[in-house]
Amino acid sequence: MVNGLMAQVAEHSQQIAQRDQAIALKDREILYRQAKIDQLTHEMAVLKRWKFGRSREQLDAGQASLLDETIDADIAAIEQELENLAPTPKADTDTRKPPKRAALPPELPRVEMRHEPESSSCACGCQLKRIGEDVSEKLDYTPGLFTVERHIRGKWACAKCQTLTQAPVPAQIIDKGIPTAGLLAQVLVAKYADHLPLYRQEGIFARAGMALPRSTLAQWVGVCGVQLQPLVDALKGEILSHTVLHADETPMAMLKPGNKKTHRAYLWAYAPGAFEDLKAVVYDFCETRAGEHARAFLGTSAEQGGWQGTLVCDDYAAYKSLFTKGIVESGCMAHARRKLFELHANHSSQIAEAGLKLFGQLYEVEREVKALDADQRLQIRQAKARPIADALHEWMRLQRGKITDGSATAKALDYSLKRWTALTRYLADAQLPIDNNWCENQIRPAALGRKNWLFAGSLRAGQRAAAVMSLIQSAKLNGHDPYAYMKDVLARLPTQRASQVGELLPHRWQPTFCLR
Repeated sequence: MVNGLMAQVAEHSQQIAQRDQAIALKDREILYRQAKIDQLTHEMAVLKRWKFGRSREQLDAGQASLLDETIDADIAAIEQELENLAPTPKADTDTRKPPKRAALPPELPRVEMRHEPESSSCACGCQLKRIGEDVSEKLDYTPGLFTVERHIRGKWACAKCQTLTQAPVPAQIIDKGIPTAGLLAQVLVAKYADHLPLYRQEGIFARAGMALPRSTLAQWVGVCGVQLQPLVDALKGEILSHTVLHADETPMAMLKPGNKKTHRAYLWAYAPGAFEDLKAVVYDFCETRAGEHARAFLGTSAEQGGWQGTLVCDDYAAYKSLFTKGIVESGCMAHARRKLFELHANHSSQIAEAGLKLFGQLYEVEREVKALDADQRLQIRQAKARPIADALHEWMRLQRGKITDGSATAKALDYSLKRWTALTRYLADAQLPIDNNWCENQIRPAALGRKNWLFAGSLRAGQRAAAVMSLIQSAKLNGHDPYAYMKDVLARLPTQRASQVGELLPHRWQPTFCLR
């Protein structure tokens, strides 16, 4: 009897401990949510002060235009994040009136989409009777043409049960908004792939017969950025599952409305190795070029682990701290070659010309093995590229001994000699590329966009651009039309389970419909 009583006490104590643990977990979640809400509320207050304050009037026309777009998009993004953090309201407790919206122009072509219940029979066995319908209109766009989707949901009633049956409202990426997935895809692809600022898109849409204020377009962009972030996070996870990564960064101006000046921020790019099966890239927009950003992305800031593997990069100092945390450096032979090329171009150096010929032989071997499997690539590299690399190294050492310190030739040779182990690591690992050109090619679209954007309007705007560009560029790498990909993803994402979001990643995506 005593043993039974003690067992009951132990079980009761365990239940109390589990309940206390659940309460503590719930309290931590509430504290996190409240802290996040307070942070977002403060950020929104700052944005509204910038938007309506006197400091905005002191900006030139170009800065003010981009700032308006950015602030509208940022405010919409914050509102969406706050809505995601808020508890889900019960269906009958939301007493807010839907916003009054101007009717879509009657002259636009209409496409009817009917939504009816799966069955016209009531649960009691009676036949339902159609007594009316609800109609909502969505604005769609295919390049050059606006159309209106008329969603018609029939109302079916049972005379005996006095019940009303109606098909649910189709889920949208912007709840209760007018844009279809096609129109949103057009805005995102035009902005982040074709580098068209929203004020230019506003003019294009006006010529197509629909006046869409850039403030409205900005709000759509902001909400889409928040909704697409889980997909970008999943893509980042896929990239970090590989043991060979490329990394590169490029400067990008960012406007700071507080002092009306631009600040040099950086867009970082991370991609699986050129010989990896996964074709993808993730961009990370950061305020500085400090190494802490690379450590944060790779998860090596914390004491426990983080990403482990070989990082292909240039000789920028920010990466050096990573190589003390179990990450192996693989150098960029293209950078080493570039030092001699610049020396030859600027000074017609005969030494540089001789070195460039040896570099050319190394790249000739790479062209030969590019399409081969790993075993064949390694075998040919060892047989052909290794002797060339050894000869190049010996030649550099002999030439360096003849040249005085501090000269342009000495600096060009020292760049390679000091990094020779990292530069030639690819010779012993078939999965490593000879250089970082694969990643540099992925960062070029941002450099092209920089000429049109002039600057990012805020840190949040830069991070949003990085997220959407990650999906668009990865779609291109997998042979997809960015518009078709984004349209399908935006249509499916609202109903996609969190556990199945990986199906929408560019390298796994399968379209579910044909474009009209």
